[in-house]
Amino acid sequence: MTQRLEVHPQNPQPRLLKRAAEILQEGGIAAVPTDSSYALVCRLDDKAAAEQLRRIREVDDRHHLTLLCRDLSELASYARVDNRQYRLLKLATPGPYTFILEATKEVPRRLSHPSRRTIGLRVPDHRATQALLALFGAPLLATTLIAPGETEPLNDAGEICERFQKVLQVVVDAGACPRAPTTVLDLSAGEPVLVRQGRGDLARLGL
Repeated sequence: MTQRLEVHPQNPQPRLLKRAAEILQEGGIAAVPTDSSYALVCRLDDKAAAEQLRRIREVDDRHHLTLLCRDLSELASYARVDNRQYRLLKLATPGPYTFILEATKEVPRRLSHPSRRTIGLRVPDHRATQALLALFGAPLLATTLIAPGETEPLNDAGEICERFQKVLQVVVDAGACPRAPTTVLDLSAGEPVLVRQGRGDLARLGL
C-alpha cells in the first residue's frame, strides 16, 4: 500500500520528508513533486529499484534516467563538463531543464545510455524535493512520471496514488505541479542540442 505524505509546498515538514527518505533508503520507489510535474525516484545505487523504475514507466535501457541533484556541487562525481557547459548549467539551475552529459566512471554502466556513456542531470526548483534531497544526502535516480501509453506527465498526487498504489511505496504530496515536462538539452557532444522543448525557456540560457 502506498504511503501518501502530505507536505506543505513552501514549508515541507521535515518529519514527513525524513520518512520518505527512509523508504528510499530501504529500496522503495517514490513519486515526488518538481517544477515540471511529478517524478519517479529511487536510490542511485539500488539496481533492483532502478529496474522497477523502468518497469513502471515501461521503458528500456536506451531511455535516459536522470540524476536529481540538490545543486551543481554534486556534478563532478557523475558528469564531465567544460567551463562553457558549466556556465550554461549555472544559468539553468535550479529549474525545469534536464541536461544530457558525458558520464564519468563513477556512474554505473547500467544507468548510463548503453551506447553513448551519457547521463541526464537535473536540479529541480521545488522546495519539498530540494528538502528531501538535502535529507537524503545524495542524488536520486529519476524519470518523469508518465503513465505507460500516455504522453502527458502526471501532476496530481491523488491520481498517482490511485493508479500506482501497487508499485509505489510513497508519494510526497505537495499539491499539484505544472503539467509539462522539462526542456532537455544534450551537451555531451559540446554544442547544445535541443532534444525536447518543455517548460524551460531557452531564452533564459541565451539560446
